[in-house]
Amino acid sequence: MRVVGGRDASVARLLPWTGTGGKPCYVLGDGTGYVSRRADEVEEIQLDMAYELLGHADGLLVEPGATAPQIHFLASRLKESLEQVQRIAESRGSRLEAALSQHEAPQSQSESESQPQSNSETSP
Repeated sequence: MRVVGGRDASVARLLPWTGTGGKPCYVLGDGTGYVSRRADEVEEIQLDMAYELLGHADGLLVEPGATAPQIHFLASRLKESLEQVQRIAESRGSRLEAALSQHEAPQSQSESESQPQSNSETSP
């Protein structure tokens, strides 16, 4: 494991897009490289679009004259948006979990080092 700037550089980040055949894409790094920065930008756009879509849904669903095709279109976009937001949550959750486990591991080692060692031998 390589640590860069206090961060584990070997943690795989799930990217907010898929590869060929819908397969997940990952990047390894410390989160400061070009692909990571681009992923941050894409996630921000996806989250902004999700908020805008929710606003559109509020407007459309209060209209008594909303047609079935309009509601179908809205439901399709909401599904796509939910998939994107779920992917972002999964990616961020994995990175948070990795960061927390890194933070806890050194504490556990220092705590065990500070504990007195018990001597199992008895004196005569």
